[in-house]
Amino acid sequence: MKEIIFISSVQSEFLNERAALAEYIREDALLKEFFEPFLFEEIQASGNSPSTVYLEKVAQSSIYLGLIGAEYGFENDEGISPTELEFDKARQLHKPCWIFINDNEKRHKKEVKLIAKMDKLVSRKKFKSIIHLKQEVYRSCILFLKQIGKIDGAEFDSSLHPTATIDDIDFEAVNNFVGEAKLKRNFPLKVSTPVSQILAHLKLYRDEKLTQSAIIAFSKDPQQFFPSATVKCAHFHGYVVEKPIPDLKEFKGTCFTLADNAVDFVLSKLSHSTGDRSQSNQVKTTYEIPRAVIAEAIINAIAHRDYYSRGSIQISVFKDRVEIENPGTLPQELDLEAIKKPHSSYPKNPLLAECMFLTGAIERFGTGIMDMFTLSAANGLKAPDFRNKKTFRVTLWRPSAQAAHDTAHDTAHDTAQEKEFLELDNLPLRLAFKLKGEMSRDEIMKQLDLTHRTNFRENYLNPASEKGFIEMTIPEKPTSKYQKYRLTKAGELALKNIKK
Repeated sequence: MKEIIFISSVQSEFLNERAALAEYIREDALLKEFFEPFLFEEIQASGNSPSTVYLEKVAQSSIYLGLIGAEYGFENDEGISPTELEFDKARQLHKPCWIFINDNEKRHKKEVKLIAKMDKLVSRKKFKSIIHLKQEVYRSCILFLKQIGKIDGAEFDSSLHPTATIDDIDFEAVNNFVGEAKLKRNFPLKVSTPVSQILAHLKLYRDEKLTQSAIIAFSKDPQQFFPSATVKCAHFHGYVVEKPIPDLKEFKGTCFTLADNAVDFVLSKLSHSTGDRSQSNQVKTTYEIPRAVIAEAIINAIAHRDYYSRGSIQISVFKDRVEIENPGTLPQELDLEAIKKPHSSYPKNPLLAECMFLTGAIERFGTGIMDMFTLSAANGLKAPDFRNKKTFRVTLWRPSAQAAHDTAHDTAHDTAQEKEFLELDNLPLRLAFKLKGEMSRDEIMKQLDLTHRTNFRENYLNPASEKGFIEMTIPEKPTSKYQKYRLTKAGELALKNIKK
């Protein structure tokens, strides 16, 4: 039986907000399994007075949700509005009362008194927009389900999902994981081991139910269950967020697919090194920001984000920096100064982090951030910046930012600007630059530091072939495992023109 949420407000206020909340609850993959919203507009006409119907429905509901604004509303003979009567009824019947108040400096004097009354009896939250309101309602719903035992009260990744089954798991993805984990971390189970046994070994399956992290890591469609478990990537030519946006993508899939796609997106927007003029002892890198630094920041965001939040991971590539922002904050055991030094690991989602550790994606003992500092310094880049407020944000600096910093401080720093970087947005030509003789697909991907085959095929390999830059060595057998690629005369000419 579903819990009824009585959504209340002054009839002339929040009409759109109440309708949007009802639609949101009815469409969310998790909330719709447990809750049914009630709106007065949807009730059929009857001979009873509206106030009687209101109060009867409050009594039948599990939760009273009140939206409080500037108006007090219609008053009965005793000078009390329906909203206050409903609230009083819910309190009398010991119903949970969720009160959300919008920002408004001018309120009816009785509305001010009602807010003061509510303050003494229940906790309340402010909201600024419908998006913010939905986020807060979602949090309240999840907390309520934990309190009444409808979902596991444990942390997100160890909680059992109420509806997902083993049939929702992508068995091929699990087998690929086992192969990778065996290679990287000597994982003890074989690929032939039943999937349920593999998931149970990873503590992702118990009592014939999947944990939440099992869905994030291995589901056929994780976003069916967690729509906000995505990564949104944007590329801006300047230094701030502004339109038009040259490239905007939202990636979906498992945590591993998200990481591969997001890293490859960022790499495709960075300049590509073609050599080192300085002859210094700097570590050479293919991209102006080392791939390992980008991957560490993105994978950390995916592994340690707050999956109860309705926000997505946001990645923005600017002219001087890359920003990775995720819903969540540092654990209480750490602060911004502590993460810059050797520290223990306190993962937000330990089971999910363990899966990513077993594939070699992340380190277990908190050394990843230290590696980001070391690699950035070795390549003459400004040290990464971190912000820990309502969300956690990492800023990775491109060489131009270090050059500007050095110029401002009149220093002779040996920076990554001393390398030659090719600002080449044409990805097929990037492939051509890396093609030496005859090379297989995997060899080219390795040269480009790319890991996601679909991205490589769609954005690099196929376009390079269509433009006539490359050709197959065995064109009559395009899917042959011995297939390799080589430059055409058109490809060689294009490279010569670029190098000039």
